[in-house]
Amino acid sequence: MDDAANSSISEPLDLVKLALGERVFIKLRGDRTVTGVLHAYDAHMNVVLSQVEESVHLVDVTEDGQALPPRVERRNLEMLFVRGDGVILISPAQQ
Repeated sequence: MDDAANSSISEPLDLVKLALGERVFIKLRGDRTVTGVLHAYDAHMNVVLSQVEESVHLVDVTEDGQALPPRVERRNLEMLFVRGDGVILISPAQQ
């Protein structure tokens, strides 16, 4: 980050403000992740994203209790509202 950005950061949410209009990665409770363009957020970490890809990480179990190899289900969404109490982490998406 440059000096101008560092001087405008005084709270953690200021970092999220810098990501407005940019692609972000969000880790959610329940082994879910989403990536998308950040349009809005609030102090509760409710966020609005567009061009979203949601990934759900699943581990199925056989009838005798043996875990099968993990799998990922993905879906694409045009627009998504994420409730803040499920947000664990927000970061810039990797290019």
